[in-house]
Amino acid sequence: MPRSDLTFAMVGSGGDGVVTMGDMVAQAAAREGLYVIKVEAYGPQIRGGESSTTVRVSSEDIFAQADQVDVLVVFNWKDFARFKGEITTAPDAIILSEARDDTEVDPADLGAGPEATWIKVPFIELAKESAGTTLAKNIVTLGLLSELFGLPQDAMRRAIEKKFAKKKAEVLEANIKGFTAGIEHARSIDQDLSPWQLSYTPGEPKLLMSGNEAAAVGAIHAGCRFFAGYPITPSSEVLHFLSQWMPKVGGYVVQTEDELAAFGAVLGGSFAGVKSMTATSGPGLALMTEMLGLASMAELPAVIWDVQRGGPSTGLPTKSEQSDLWQAVFGSHGDAPRVVLAPADVEDCFHTMVDAFNIAEEYQIPVVVLSDQNIAQRRETLSMLTLDHEVKERLRPSDDELVDYKRYKDTPDGVSPMTWPGIKGGEYQTNGLEHDEYGHPTSMHIVHERMNAKRYRKLRPIRDRYHFIRRYGPEDADVGILCWGSSKGPVKEAVMNANARGEKVAAFVPQVLYPFPKHEFESFLKEIKEFIIVELSFSAQFYKYLRTFLELPEGHTHLFKRSGGKNLTVTEVEELIAKVLPLATDREVLV
Repeated sequence: MPRSDLTFAMVGSGGDGVVTMGDMVAQAAAREGLYVIKVEAYGPQIRGGESSTTVRVSSEDIFAQADQVDVLVVFNWKDFARFKGEITTAPDAIILSEARDDTEVDPADLGAGPEATWIKVPFIELAKESAGTTLAKNIVTLGLLSELFGLPQDAMRRAIEKKFAKKKAEVLEANIKGFTAGIEHARSIDQDLSPWQLSYTPGEPKLLMSGNEAAAVGAIHAGCRFFAGYPITPSSEVLHFLSQWMPKVGGYVVQTEDELAAFGAVLGGSFAGVKSMTATSGPGLALMTEMLGLASMAELPAVIWDVQRGGPSTGLPTKSEQSDLWQAVFGSHGDAPRVVLAPADVEDCFHTMVDAFNIAEEYQIPVVVLSDQNIAQRRETLSMLTLDHEVKERLRPSDDELVDYKRYKDTPDGVSPMTWPGIKGGEYQTNGLEHDEYGHPTSMHIVHERMNAKRYRKLRPIRDRYHFIRRYGPEDADVGILCWGSSKGPVKEAVMNANARGEKVAAFVPQVLYPFPKHEFESFLKEIKEFIIVELSFSAQFYKYLRTFLELPEGHTHLFKRSGGKNLTVTEVEELIAKVLPLATDREVLV
């Protein structure tokens, strides 16, 4: 029976083009109106090394990458060995491997069962014979996959034409020949693979974006016109994207010598009256900590897009982890208020970025947006109509406020009238020193206490106005799950599966992590009997952060935490639900 949901994984060495192959599968599927989630994984090498790409294609909406791969393509089994435990095949998977590679493979290392189908394919020979170069083996594979599994062949051909449109005509012609050779070879394979054919009805084309791209588009939409940054995996695509597009809207991009200088430049841009941001990862955020204190003290709007990766130190540059939370919330010398947001999927990256600028500008406060490699570098389909969001502009002080101008006026909500150079009467002194309402430096205890209170006073209205909460499942659930960031996708899918089985399971996913939506969360707990916290942090940063201000239900709180390096799976969440759900029998609600 044809399938409505298929997941493909391709593994090879650097230069084998497996990522390009995944991009083309994703693009072709998106053009046909299918839903797509594409993720990539690399080794730690700067150049070369192993790489993989996994593409889930479905005729129905999907929220996470699949736990198991239906179709696996391996150009080199030695490269696959480096992804052991990260790529797992379905027991009945189709496994296509290079005919010349005679490496003995233990099916248990893949997850394949006796019902799996193993097919040797002469990828290298087909590429050389048809296209004149072994480099075309990825294009040959595209033809093979489109014919064997019902992927949109015409759309795939157009993706190839677009990829090589700027090359010489003979290059495009050679790759089309390679694609055709893959189709013809697929027809010669004496296996009945009809049960693995993708079944779908073509629909309106969908937009295909990565989280980093969506964040960059969101920044431009929000009115950001200055970006300063230093390249660091896995956030560099924001710098690359904005360096191309920011000048087209009258903005500027600067690559600085390091992350400390980058955020210093951002604060300079913000002081000058321009919406400004940077992008980094954990090691870079660590370097920006001093400047975060300056942003808090000077009350300057600024946005940091932090794409988390495995740590500490250089850690896992190309793998996800949720371990920058403490650094984002608490990383500071002194008391330095900031806001911390967390997108949960690619579309969220656009909206969260706009909200980050809105909050930063309205409350004159730095905002850290905690994405991670899984969201930022994965590509996902979405509707173009969703890329719209209200934008709040920086307000110029009134004429009355410019009389005896107090830049740091102590107001009920903590927000003071802010000027920028060129506004007559709005000149003021600022630096990293504590100051009075005029900005004049002071070391008086009474002023320091009052100004600390002023700066922190902003957090309450932010918490009350910006909820950004996703909630799934019934109101009176037996089991409640709390997670954040990229964990939302697997949790949501697991909750929907549980609800379909008649199980009363719900999820609460906040997108404002600091200040945390305490009241909404406590309301969620009122109808819950057993409670699970899910996070990809070995030291349980999220759980311990919550314990600083929340009374979690004693004896009814269950923690799932582990290191990153492997994305959370739906199966892991479903196993948690199966373990905890029986405990809810005959128990009263928690609150």
